[in-house]
Amino acid sequence: MAKKASSATSRPSKAVAAQSDSSTKPGIGRIPVLGLSPVVSCGRWPARAFVGEVVPFRATAFREGHDAIGVELLLTDPSGATARHPMRLVTVGLDDYEALAQLTAQGTWRFRVRAYADDFETWHHNAAIKIPAGIDVELMFTIGAQLLRRSSAEKSRPAAERSYLAAKAAELAATDAPLEQRMAVLDDARLHEIARQNPMSSLASESEEAVIRVERTRAGVGSWYEFFPRSEGAKQNADGSWTSGTFRTAAKRLAPVAAMGFDVVYLPPIHPIGTTFRKGPNNTLTPGPHDPGSPWAIGSADGGHDAIHPDLGTVDDFRFFLDEAARNNIEIALDLALQASPDHPWVTEHPEFFTTLPDGTIAYAENPPKKYQDIYPINFDNDPEGIRAEVLRIVRYWVSLGVKIFRVDNPHTKTVEFWEWLIGTVNAEDPDVIFLAEAFTRPAMMQALAKVGFQQSYTYFTWRNSKTELEEFFTSISTETADFLRPNLFVNTPDILTQYLQFGGPAAFTIRAALAATAAPVWGVYSGFELFENVARPGAEENIDNEKFEYKPRDFAAAEAAGKSLSVYLGMLNKIRRAHPALQQLRNLRLHSSDDDSILVYSKHLAPEFTGTGVSDTILVVANVDPHSVRETTVHIDSSAFGIAPGMPYQVTDLITGATWQWGEHNFVRLDAFTEPVHIFHVQEATS
Repeated sequence: MAKKASSATSRPSKAVAAQSDSSTKPGIGRIPVLGLSPVVSCGRWPARAFVGEVVPFRATAFREGHDAIGVELLLTDPSGATARHPMRLVTVGLDDYEALAQLTAQGTWRFRVRAYADDFETWHHNAAIKIPAGIDVELMFTIGAQLLRRSSAEKSRPAAERSYLAAKAAELAATDAPLEQRMAVLDDARLHEIARQNPMSSLASESEEAVIRVERTRAGVGSWYEFFPRSEGAKQNADGSWTSGTFRTAAKRLAPVAAMGFDVVYLPPIHPIGTTFRKGPNNTLTPGPHDPGSPWAIGSADGGHDAIHPDLGTVDDFRFFLDEAARNNIEIALDLALQASPDHPWVTEHPEFFTTLPDGTIAYAENPPKKYQDIYPINFDNDPEGIRAEVLRIVRYWVSLGVKIFRVDNPHTKTVEFWEWLIGTVNAEDPDVIFLAEAFTRPAMMQALAKVGFQQSYTYFTWRNSKTELEEFFTSISTETADFLRPNLFVNTPDILTQYLQFGGPAAFTIRAALAATAAPVWGVYSGFELFENVARPGAEENIDNEKFEYKPRDFAAAEAAGKSLSVYLGMLNKIRRAHPALQQLRNLRLHSSDDDSILVYSKHLAPEFTGTGVSDTILVVANVDPHSVRETTVHIDSSAFGIAPGMPYQVTDLITGATWQWGEHNFVRLDAFTEPVHIFHVQEATS
């Protein structure tokens, strides 16, 4: 007689009991569905997209044995309507599925992935093998007839579909009919279409729900242009003093900027500038009596972050500027720089906002070896509630005037939790407000700022110049971080004049603009780029006679007349961007190869169902990234990346020159950096 089990072994452990508790989290499901994407940090923050973006939704799904499964995306829009999108197997044997979906409405979207036993596909696969081989012939017909009969009884199917299934079930079950007639059911086109549109399934399992936040299109698509309004219309007087440009004179610059195709104009701080420790030309500590100071040294007796510098005009003048921008289809982005000059009203009214040193002085900003004696950084730990209230008040004020975009200066020197709170609060009130992070910092911080809410971010693009560097960078922004970080590829800034631009001549400027404008749907330039300004301040990676510290009026018309301007080329780039929806997407960049270590090749493709025209759109970029050379080489194109079978010919038209060629898998190119460093091809199937 067997020995009775002891009580210690006969009772389930606490862990087992917990697993059987119906209140615990659901198990893996009859058909496992794992690895949902896009999901950010295990769902801690929503994934991000913009209106019109085509998002790849992915999951891993599988089952035991060899029976077929089907996988579909259940996508619920902000109105609550749910659409089903069949998912395709990406790689045979790896169980990874994908569906592309275009998100067309602003708001919160939700999605799940459903996997099920595909009973029709399992039967069809078995029957197509066994019946011709004479194995289990009647059994295969019987199983098929039962499946179709069962499906024809499903009330959710349209009446016509149910009737058709019942008829085909009868054909399979007709033992007195010729074998060929019964077998014809296996290849019936309408039957397969019904099975595709409305699967014959069982054992369905669903994943947990995930969230994706969709923001307005401008959050993900735009061409930015930065200029200092005080320089536009500025004039130097006979005594060495200056008459500053104003919002009224700066408004005259908006039409030429719009003519180049830019749709966002970013203004450095427009607030009063302090005089204490004011910086002179090129960041010197010895300003002259007519030096205007850095706009980032915010605050004086004339006010702080909610005031306008008197030299620029009044609130009414600013409204005039905004109206003029709107007439030119331009949005204005303001700088949000949370810091203060020693003369800012906060210094006396809210000294708790700053860090007081043991000697009683307030700590100024430093980024060793750089020192910013004219700027006091805010200490976000001293009075967090007070600082939050004040900054929110300021942002609300500018939003009330019509500003919906803020370029945030050095957000990585402020607490991440502050930005999560501020952006969340502002977007809850007005989801159209966009924040751009000027965060040239470590990857962890840059990515965290994007995750907690920043709609756009500066990137390392300016320092990625070689073919290898650019391939790695473009892969990263279009895949690894695309679910939460939107790169704004600025080619230069007042603080960044790379050695590539310093020594590359006009070719370098052309190459960088072409890459920025085609690799990502958001890019930008700082005024003067089109004039090839490339003389650096000794010991610094920035322009000499830096506009941060002085007026810098430019004669754009004279430069254009003399053929010393890139403005026409910039206009062509923006025109191409507007005409080709493939360039208005982030996640569709695919690399191709060349035999030359300086010839970079990539394509951007958009399938016909997403273009709005019913015709696919493909751009192929071939760039010589060495601005000092003429390169001849062979490029190798995987045309399957843009829907053309490998080995088939296709036509490419250079959208800059208009030249047309017939291409295939392997193609010769010659790119002269001094005359034509980049091909921007529109790809079309070749006609015979």
